[in-house]
Amino acid sequence: MKRTSRDNRSRRLDTNSYRALHRQVLKRDRWRCQFCGRTEHLQVHHMQFRSHSGVDEEHNLITLCSSCHDQAHRSRN
Repeated sequence: MKRTSRDNRSRRLDTNSYRALHRQVLKRDRWRCQFCGRTEHLQVHHMQFRSHSGVDEEHNLITLCSSCHDQAHRSRN
């Protein structure tokens, strides 16, 4: 997987690599929100945010539905 070097963000993947990783995480999580089990409106969430040195790697990503994803971000603030 290729990493981008713009703005010294070496931990960010290029677009195609990120899409592949995104799909890999969805498959790993069996296309279900890992909080509530829903199968609609799925998103991939960084458990450790990129802004807090989180990386684009499978171990740092989890599948959440849009509602649980919003809740995850609100609970961090």
